[in-house]
Amino acid sequence: MTDDTASPAPLFDTKVVVVLADDLTAWQELNVTAFLASGIATSAPDLVGEPYRDADGTDYLPMLRQPVMVLTADAGLLGRARAKAAARDDIALAIYTRDLFTTSHDVANRAAVAGVAAADLDLVGIAVRGPRNAVDRIVKGAVFHA
Repeated sequence: MTDDTASPAPLFDTKVVVVLADDLTAWQELNVTAFLASGIATSAPDLVGEPYRDADGTDYLPMLRQPVMVLTADAGLLGRARAKAAARDDIALAIYTRDLFTTSHDVANRAAVAGVAAADLDLVGIAVRGPRNAVDRIVKGAVFHA
């Protein structure tokens, strides 16, 4: 008898990476990662898989279909990575700025970003999705989150 649910892991032609500032507290890291992953999930129609269902028939929401790598970097690298990603048409980019820790809703979040020039954004996290080699070049120098 074979297990039809076990299959080799698919190889993805894209990569999803979240890069966090290296000076965040634990709760901030989790908050920023969750928000950035939600942005990436909206960047392409096929990124989210099918809903889950357990053996008792309880349904659960679908999730991203591919792994998300979480890295850390200093402010300089975050800014350079944002600029590189923004300059490419084949890269999906989500940002989170330090100001967003003080806002309480989506409209205020967007206003906090809209009031700052791209080069002056106080980034605490970015998420990128795109061709694997391009993403690797964009986040080069960031290290795995520990």
